[in-house]
Amino acid sequence: MIFLVIPRPDKRGEGDLSAGPAACNKLQPPSHGRDVVPEWDGGGLVEICLMHPLDVVKTRFQIQRGTSDPNSYKSLGDCFRTIFRNEGISGFYKGILPPIVAETPKRAVKFFTFEQYKKLLNLTPLSPGLALSVAGLGAGLTEAVVVNPFEVVKVSLQANRDSFAEQPSSFAQARRIINSEGFGLRGLNKGLTSTLGRHGVFNMIYFGFYFNVKDAIPSSPDPTLEFLRKFAIGLVSGTISSCVNIPFDVAKSRIQGPQPVPGEIKYRTCFQSMALVYREEGYLALYKGLVPKIMRLGPGGAVMLLVYEYVSGWLQKNW
Repeated sequence: MIFLVIPRPDKRGEGDLSAGPAACNKLQPPSHGRDVVPEWDGGGLVEICLMHPLDVVKTRFQIQRGTSDPNSYKSLGDCFRTIFRNEGISGFYKGILPPIVAETPKRAVKFFTFEQYKKLLNLTPLSPGLALSVAGLGAGLTEAVVVNPFEVVKVSLQANRDSFAEQPSSFAQARRIINSEGFGLRGLNKGLTSTLGRHGVFNMIYFGFYFNVKDAIPSSPDPTLEFLRKFAIGLVSGTISSCVNIPFDVAKSRIQGPQPVPGEIKYRTCFQSMALVYREEGYLALYKGLVPKIMRLGPGGAVMLLVYEYVSGWLQKNW
């Protein structure tokens, strides 16, 4: 568990948000002089290990180009069976090291910047509800810059259908990308605009929906019912966010994954890739991998916000 200790702003910094939804007030610290934004990286690591197979399946669906692809998976079950038959159980854990390495800085950046953007938006005329969404957008964009190099390595490993033993390590793959393509937008940071869109849109809806809806639905004095209330809202938040940002995810996978013709770059930028996928494969292709994505980020999103809230509440009472 890591703790980020942030200086408490003076009273002049308390504007619209502090007078707005209870969601904002509940996330404000007690009057002991500092804010504590916690992140339970242990929970995130467990979530990665349990849910990574769904991430591999999602990526495989997103990079396949319609029924004309001879290696295309017919269904979710077919994908699981084919990976297990051809690559073994370890095939479901390809590319797992980059997200594990990125987990702690990723979550720390997300929640730290969310709190900081929220404080800055206190000084603006935005309504408290809208400010929560804008703060989420800012947190997602900042998070995307941190995680994108790890995503490039992860997707390139997940797309590899060789056996796990024949696959290069994450570090070897990162070196290969850097040596052949560099650190820039054609190399270790390819697909940055799509990652910005994916994380920005997801967190804008995720934080905005969760805290606004949680404030609108009356809380329950029963701890079990209150837990279920928050879990349900978090589940819906993660599901809706996944449905809205999935086209950015597909574009990201096409850019960061293998190109159809080796040596020729077909998918270059976010919206160019979206337009190309839509023109060649139809609009449904922009939603490839949605089911495994929801299966992962629906409950995963609920758990992450519950951990954040309960640990934050405990720290505020005991610090």
